[in-house]
Amino acid sequence: WEGAQGMLRWLFECSRIKALADERDAVQKKTFTKWVNSHLARVSCRIGDLYADLRDGYVLTRLLEVLSGEQLPKPTRGRMRIHSLENVDKALQFLKEQRVHLENVGSHDIVDGNHRLTLGLIWTIILRFQIQVIKIKTEDNRETRSAKDALLLWCQMKTAGYPEVNIQNFTTSWRDGLAFNALIHKHRLGLVDGLCWTRAGGQGGLRGAEQAWGPTLHLPPDVNMEDPDEKSIITYVVSFYHYFSKMKALAVEGKRIGKVLDQAMEIEAIIERYEALAAELLAWIQHTITIISNQKFANSLTGVQQQLQAFTAFCTLEKPVKFQEKGNLEVLLFTIQSKLRANNRKLYIPSEGKSISDINKAWTCLEKAEHEREVSLRNELIRQEKLELLAQRFDHKAVMRETWLNENQRLVSQDNFGYDLPAVEAAMKKHEAIEADISSYQERIQVVVELALEMESEGYYDTKRISAQKDNILRQWGLLTELVRARRARLEQNLALQKIFQEMVYMIDWMEEMQVLLVSKDLGKHLLEVEDLLQKHGLLEADISAQTDRVQALNAAALKFSELEGYQPCDPQIICNRVNHVQTCLEELGELAGKRRKELEDSRQLWAFFQEMEEAEAWIREKEQILAAKTCGRDLSSVLTLTNKHKSMLGELGSRRALLHQTMKRGEQILAKKRFSPSGIQEKMREVRLRWKKLEEVTGLHQQRLQEALNFFQFSAETDDLVAWLQDTYRIVSSDDFGHDDYSTQALLRKHRAVVEEVEKHRAAVLALRKQLALLAPEHRQGVDVQIRVVEVEQLYGEVAEVAVLRQQWLQDALAVYRMFSEVHACEVWVDEKEQWLERMEVPEELDEVEVVQHRFESLDQEMNSVMGRILDVNQVVQQLVDGGHPSSEEVRSCQDHLNSRWNRVVELVEHKKSQLSSVLKIQNYLLECGEMKAQVREKRKAIEATQSGGGDLGGVLALQRRLSTMEAALVVLEPRLVELQREGEALAASHPGRALEILLPFEQISEEWEALKRALQGCEDSLTVAGRLQQFIQDLDNFLSWLVKTQAAVASEEVPDSLAEAERLLNQHAALKEEINGYEEDYAKIQAASDLLALEETEVPYLSLQQWLQKLDAGWGKLLQSWETRREVLVQSHVFHLFLRDVQQCETSLYNQESTLVHAELPDTVEGVSNAIKKHKDFTTTMDLNLQKIQLALQAGESLQRQGNLYSDRVAEAMESLRAKSQRNYQLAQEWMQRLEDHLELQRFLQDCHELDGWIREKVLMAGDPSRDPPPRPPKPWLKHQAFMAELAQNKEWLEKIEKVEAGGEEKKKGGVVGWRGEGMSFNRFLARRGGLEGRGVWG
Repeated sequence: WEGAQGMLRWLFECSRIKALADERDAVQKKTFTKWVNSHLARVSCRIGDLYADLRDGYVLTRLLEVLSGEQLPKPTRGRMRIHSLENVDKALQFLKEQRVHLENVGSHDIVDGNHRLTLGLIWTIILRFQIQVIKIKTEDNRETRSAKDALLLWCQMKTAGYPEVNIQNFTTSWRDGLAFNALIHKHRLGLVDGLCWTRAGGQGGLRGAEQAWGPTLHLPPDVNMEDPDEKSIITYVVSFYHYFSKMKALAVEGKRIGKVLDQAMEIEAIIERYEALAAELLAWIQHTITIISNQKFANSLTGVQQQLQAFTAFCTLEKPVKFQEKGNLEVLLFTIQSKLRANNRKLYIPSEGKSISDINKAWTCLEKAEHEREVSLRNELIRQEKLELLAQRFDHKAVMRETWLNENQRLVSQDNFGYDLPAVEAAMKKHEAIEADISSYQERIQVVVELALEMESEGYYDTKRISAQKDNILRQWGLLTELVRARRARLEQNLALQKIFQEMVYMIDWMEEMQVLLVSKDLGKHLLEVEDLLQKHGLLEADISAQTDRVQALNAAALKFSELEGYQPCDPQIICNRVNHVQTCLEELGELAGKRRKELEDSRQLWAFFQEMEEAEAWIREKEQILAAKTCGRDLSSVLTLTNKHKSMLGELGSRRALLHQTMKRGEQILAKKRFSPSGIQEKMREVRLRWKKLEEVTGLHQQRLQEALNFFQFSAETDDLVAWLQDTYRIVSSDDFGHDDYSTQALLRKHRAVVEEVEKHRAAVLALRKQLALLAPEHRQGVDVQIRVVEVEQLYGEVAEVAVLRQQWLQDALAVYRMFSEVHACEVWVDEKEQWLERMEVPEELDEVEVVQHRFESLDQEMNSVMGRILDVNQVVQQLVDGGHPSSEEVRSCQDHLNSRWNRVVELVEHKKSQLSSVLKIQNYLLECGEMKAQVREKRKAIEATQSGGGDLGGVLALQRRLSTMEAALVVLEPRLVELQREGEALAASHPGRALEILLPFEQISEEWEALKRALQGCEDSLTVAGRLQQFIQDLDNFLSWLVKTQAAVASEEVPDSLAEAERLLNQHAALKEEINGYEEDYAKIQAASDLLALEETEVPYLSLQQWLQKLDAGWGKLLQSWETRREVLVQSHVFHLFLRDVQQCETSLYNQESTLVHAELPDTVEGVSNAIKKHKDFTTTMDLNLQKIQLALQAGESLQRQGNLYSDRVAEAMESLRAKSQRNYQLAQEWMQRLEDHLELQRFLQDCHELDGWIREKVLMAGDPSRDPPPRPPKPWLKHQAFMAELAQNKEWLEKIEKVEAGGEEKKKGGVVGWRGEGMSFNRFLARRGGLEGRGVWG
């Protein structure tokens, strides 16, 4: 009974334990399912049954991707078990790569739905990705806990102020739910009310936690139990920890973002201010450019001067203010970039069109437009002054040109050319002299026109008057040139007509000479003489043809003059009479030439006919003699030769027949013309026709005899050749030799087949003999010998054909027997050889020898396949021979049976040896693989043991990590090979019981080495973590200190820039250093955090030594920041100073160029040159005024630097003083040069007036002293001409008085020149007196 009670009690305990275990598994399943769903919700995924939904591996892969943040290999899509195993293997392999230890968990366990291993896998994942990362410091910061202890410490720290909460574990301390409420209330005060803080019932506290946490937390069934599951509680608490930690991190990030946003808003405000100022400045620049680019000026000197004053006011008052605003914009942009660099932000890039470079470009365009405006104003002022001078010169020159034109028009209006060629040529020379005189005066007319056009193009206000006067001069000039052109045309017509008349006289004389030669009666006495006369007549005709073209051209040219309208140089009737006379003479000459040529052609045709007839008659006589001497030949070759010769003669006869026919036609044509005596011509033609007919008859008879002889001799030769061939063939086909073996019989058969083919080919030749015999001539065909010869050939051909068929059948039978015996013998020799080899061969035990034997068997299989094909061929041949009733059928059948039996024995031996060899080879390969696997495992174990003794520095730790990673990957590859090797060994041991111990012992040794390798690998991984963390911290600290020392040295540099580019480079380098410092600020914070962590761990670094290093690090960091700010201030001042020096250098360069221009300037020698020089100098002074503004801006910048206390204040003062002195000196030089140019302009104008007056006086002196200027036909009115001349002199006298006044004022400057012009003035007065006397005599005489 007691035993039964004990058994019952034991069974009850077992069932109780099982029920508790099942209950715990159900709780864990529910908790883990909720935890998995909470994370899978991020990828829109959910599971219902933890065991079933993880079996395919897809959900497990997605869960690991969410937790790790890494991309796993893409799962295999498929519902088969192998697809699920592959997906789960990928997930487990990823966990192994994350150094997650999985104890006895395989892919098949998850796929099969093993409850405990599935829960264990999820718990392992929670530990690795949720709990292992938790690290919490104690309240006194002396200790850092991790994983489960850290989570418990965090819960105790967060619930320390709640009296009803006491957390000591992860089981019973959470049953009432107050611990959950406390955690929620600690972080979110408004989510939990006061009703949840009593211990009245666990359901109320848990329900409050559920309501506060949300629908994802269902606590009562999992927690409210007598002994809550620890893993479930930890899972819930971990979710609280990660959520609240994330919430705290978000709050800290929010504060940081707020600070950054404040700075960003401040920078944005400055940027908006910059954008507004830049837009305003650019708008002003564009508006100003639009205004000053207007090139419309007042068309008066006063208006242009007022516009120039307004432009000067803009340059000196309005523009400098805007230039100051432009400088302020540059300072503002520099401030924005400095703030952005300080905040480690991307530099500000102004919007399109508002950058400093765009503003500078717009300012450059403004300065360019300003310069163009000033230049245009100066040019307009000079243009107005120049137009006044041009108007005065035009009026003076226009009066003189009009007078000259009127006089010359009267001169060219007369015609007096003469009536013969010499008189007309003399008149032409006189007219050319007049044209030369008028052409030389065209330049003076052009000068007046150019003056008027220049004033019109420049927009002179009195353009209408100037244009009317210019048009009048041009009209008179055009009228004069038209008169000259018309007079020349009339002269040229007279001259051309007289030349044509002269040519006509020459042609009439030549035609009279030609008529004498064409009336000759000499027609030649033979063919050569006639040919010579025709050649000479052809030359005469060519000459006549050439002269005919010339006569026609002369007549056409002469008739054109009779058809002219208006002026006619001669009476048209005279011209027509002369043309008709010349044409009549030419026509008579052409008729004589044609008549002479026709007579000569008829004479040549007659003599050519006689010569051709004589040649034909001689050729006929020659051929008759040849045909009379020829025979028909004695054999075939001689007949062929004579036939070819006769064919050549027939061809020659045909060509001669055509020539003779043409000659006869020409003779008939001569007879038809009846120009010569017909008796001789007809007799010659009749004689030649008779001889030709006789020659054709003889030729036909000779050709017929040759053809008959050729046919007979050819038939005889073919018959003899056919008989000889048939006799030789009969000897061959009647031979008794059938060969002694396969090769010789086959050769005989090939030869016999060729003979049979030849016999068939000659059948047609034999049958054709009768047809050829019927075609022979009667005397040859009726011969007895020929008939007998044909019959003999036909009988011999029949005998040869019969014997050939019999011999072919005998040869084929012999060949089949020889081939069969040869194949049988070859196969039996091979079978003997292989039987002996197989019987002697023993299967070896060594692997190398086994492989050699196996290779030999592979080659043996190929040979057997080949021999089998030959044996099958032998069997087929034997069957054919037996079926055909061969005489040796029994002997052939016995040979076949013997060969087949020996072949079957060889096949059996080969199969037996192959089976033995395959067994030995499998065992040897297995043992070899075991040895290799054992060597690999032992080698890897030794490598791991060697790595454990490596150095403790960071390089050694990293090298050890790389080796271990490589080793783990290699072990993953080796493990499937071990399993496969075990299975193969068991199979071999079962099939070879006698060698089972030898087969299984190597695998046991491999298993022992494998376990030792795993133990060594685990020990190495444990010792790697601590050393790696310590060496990494030391390496980071050393790198940071090295960078800190290097950066401090770079910031503490005392290098002073020598130029603007150097200053900008140093400033950019300094800004880059600041960016680098900001980049290392995060590394500095990481080192501080790492040092705090190492101080709490048990490492080999002394704590006091670590604190000393950190204190040095803090001091160096602060010193670095302070040194950077100090260096920045120095570099900014240097940069601003060098900007000032750049502007000063530009101003000095401009001043140097101005000074050089003023010093090297030269005075021109003409009025236009001096005017251009004054214009250029005014432009130059305008440029000086613009540069003066730039100098003022540079001086203002220097004063600003002095007020700010720049480091280079002394050098700034020196540069300013030098710039002021050079500017004042250049301004004085410009004023002095302007005064010199104005004085020189007045002098050159005086000299120009003197020169023009002198030219006018000389012209009038010539006109007054030349009596031939007056045309003789009609007497002029001297008194009216004298009155106009005296008015012109009175007008120019005022000009002379003006020059004398200028002379009196500038006598000291040009004394010699004035005296010379005074002398010309006295001679002018004398000229007036003399001219008056001449005109008086002309009137009264």
